[in-house]
Amino acid sequence: MRRNRIKKIAIQGGYGAFHEIAAVHYFESEEIEIVPRNTFKDLFKSLKMRQAEYGIMAIENSLAGSILPNYTLIRESGQRIIGEIYLRIRQNLVALPGETLETISEVFSHPMAILQCQEFFDQHPRIRLVESPDTALSAKDIQEKKLKGTGAIASQLAAEKYGLSILCCGIETNKVNYTRFLIVTDNGNTPPESRVNKSSIFFTISHKIGSLSKILSILSFYNMNLTKIQSLPIPGREWEYLFYVDMELDDFAIYTKAIDAIKPLTSDLGILGEYQKGKKIT
Repeated sequence: MRRNRIKKIAIQGGYGAFHEIAAVHYFESEEIEIVPRNTFKDLFKSLKMRQAEYGIMAIENSLAGSILPNYTLIRESGQRIIGEIYLRIRQNLVALPGETLETISEVFSHPMAILQCQEFFDQHPRIRLVESPDTALSAKDIQEKKLKGTGAIASQLAAEKYGLSILCCGIETNKVNYTRFLIVTDNGNTPPESRVNKSSIFFTISHKIGSLSKILSILSFYNMNLTKIQSLPIPGREWEYLFYVDMELDDFAIYTKAIDAIKPLTSDLGILGEYQKGKKIT
């Protein structure tokens, strides 16, 4: 019997990161190998160098908002979005076995994780919060260096992988706390048109009154449901912006007509991906 080929998935962060959890859920019926990378830039380098076939990256959180630099990374990489997944984020305070909340004096984690747990730490002002590149790598650092009096904000999976104790579970402020992850690749493995019901595009517009409203009106006319619109300034071009738009669609042919209709009003219009709307993992 022929075995399925193992797919290599590049993630930002270490083993036990929420990116790994999201990857396991998205590729639930397939054999995968996680390729950890310290930064999102390193993730895209891995894809370019064929060290991994797919990448999975956080793009926004329901509490902390968008990770703005990742929009630019996707657009400049040449990778395509082929899917998404929404993962319920449960943050935990983890530390070496034997530690307690009272013995912890500083906590390390990713800035977005810290934002998600700010209300908890407001109740413990003596604990110093220190930003780090990743939740799971913070947990790994505690285990490898045997850091006493030090905690990390991390997943349950990270605590299990690095032999740490969970001192407090579910410390996120918003108990309906989701992060949206995008799956990117350049291998051409995109969903068929019949399954596509979401699209991510980008465009620039001329610096004229009403330019954006005209585009939005056209998209509305064609029944495109805009789920997100994000603007980022264009370096070196004063008061000009790149717009990133996510939209849901019911009919691929009508969506194509909508894209054709807004083209004359835009410049640098591009499609980051056409894919199937992601499911929520609770």
